[in-house]
This record gives sequence, structure tokens and C-alpha cells, in this order.
Amino acid sequence: MALVTTEKILKDAQAGHYAVGAFNVENLEFVMAVLAAAEETKSPVIMQTTPGTIKTAGLDYFYGMVKAAAERASVPVALHLDHGDGYDRCMQAFRTGYTSVMIDGSHESFEDNIALTKSVADAGRAMGVPVEAELGKVGGKEDDGPAVEGESPYTDPAEAKEFVERTGCTSLAIGVGTSHGVYTSDPHIEQSVVKAIRDAVDVPLVLHGTSGVPDEQVAEAVKNGICKVNYATELRQAYTKGFMAYMAENPACFDPKKPAKEGMREITELVKIRMTNLNSVGKAE
Repeated sequence: MALVTTEKILKDAQAGHYAVGAFNVENLEFVMAVLAAAEETKSPVIMQTTPGTIKTAGLDYFYGMVKAAAERASVPVALHLDHGDGYDRCMQAFRTGYTSVMIDGSHESFEDNIALTKSVADAGRAMGVPVEAELGKVGGKEDDGPAVEGESPYTDPAEAKEFVERTGCTSLAIGVGTSHGVYTSDPHIEQSVVKAIRDAVDVPLVLHGTSGVPDEQVAEAVKNGICKVNYATELRQAYTKGFMAYMAENPACFDPKKPAKEGMREITELVKIRMTNLNSVGKAE
């Protein structure tokens, strides 16, 4: 199967009241592990890379790996640029073959975010590639960017409506109380904000900063309108756990495939759990 865009799989999720898992992949082992979980759970999947991850190899390397995974897959696979850090980066992803991009103008003023997002969304529309945007502040730190502290963590529903109408973005990441990275306190999703934004806009909504958020909170957010759920930190933790455990038991090992296999197994088991939870929400109603 060829790579697909995120447009249909997110609209299907929106109509079916479930969510699609979007998993940040750091290397070949991550790609293989996520695909294995998607196949086992028979779930569409979004694999995504951040600008920080891309710096380690390049857009073309990750495109090649995920394209190969999609061609082996029996489930839909999309390749998404997560937190695109500017117009030029998004254009590079379009040209490379990414089938979905996010432009993150959330650190800009409202008007500047609109202008930047519209420029990318217009280009994406011309190329048939959907564009995710972000409005509001998801806390913590994504890649090497600035940490977001001291600002309201919630997206304003009225602003969200205006933003979507003026930019033409095809999905919207919203601030509902979650945070990137490792939580230092109990995470909390403000469900009333999710519902209010769902009622204000017609595009699929995206939840960032989900690693470490209790499954029941995520499931409630999906019921309330979230269609795409991002996971990154906990995949890194899972891989490292498996890799290091193998090396602790086999300190003389010099074949990296062996500890990597244990890291992959940890990712696959984690992603299977996340996908099952996301898929089951709509069916439970």
C-alpha cells in the first residue's frame, strides 16, 4: 500500500468518534515497531518526525523508511511533519513526499500565526497535502524550542473558529492542559474546552503532549472530539528501557541489533495498547 494523506483517515475518525494514533519515529527500529503494532491491531497509523529528529538524518531518510513500511503494510500509513518550524521546512517536506505537515505558529501572535498558517495551508491545498496547525499553548518543550510556561494553556473556542476559517487548515492542535515531555505533576485535560472547540469548528482536532496522560482522560477527550492523538516521549522511554535492559544482562554484546530488538518489542507492546484504546472509544458508545 502506498503512503496515504491524513485527510481521509482523520475524517473517518471524526465520523466514527475514535482517534488515530500519531507516533514520533526516531529511527528504523521505531518505524518497524510502530508498523508491527498497527498491523496487529489493524489500525491506520500516522508516523511523524519533528525538526529535531530530522536533523539527525534528513527528511529523505525518514521518507524512505516510512514509504517502505507503507508499501509492506495492509493498513493505511501516513507520514507527517510534526511541529514544522517555518514555511521553508514545510515546503521541504512537501517536496520530499511527506503526506501531511504541521505548521506550528503557536509561538507567534494570533495574526502572525494566521498569516503563516494560511501560507502553508494554501500551498498544501495546491499539492493535495493536508495541513495541521496549532492554536493555543501546549506546555513543556518540543525538541529544542522554548518551553511554554506562565501562559494560559487553553485555546479560546471563538479564536479557534476564526483561525480555521481564515487559514484553511485541515486539522487543529489545541491547548487543553497537556504538556510536551515528561510530566512533573498530574496531567489534566480540560474536557469542557475540547467540547467547546469541537462545537465551534468542523475540522478534526489534535491532542499533543499525550505521553503520561491517563488512558481514561484521553478516551474522554476522544469522545469529546479529539481525532488525532500524538505520542513521542513514551516511545523513546520504552525503546531505551528495552535496549538498556538487554545490555545490562549482556554487557559483552557488541551486536546492536540484539538490544535494539528488545527496544522494538517494548515500543510495539506500548503502541498496541495505545491503538486499542483509541480504536475502542467509538465502538463503546
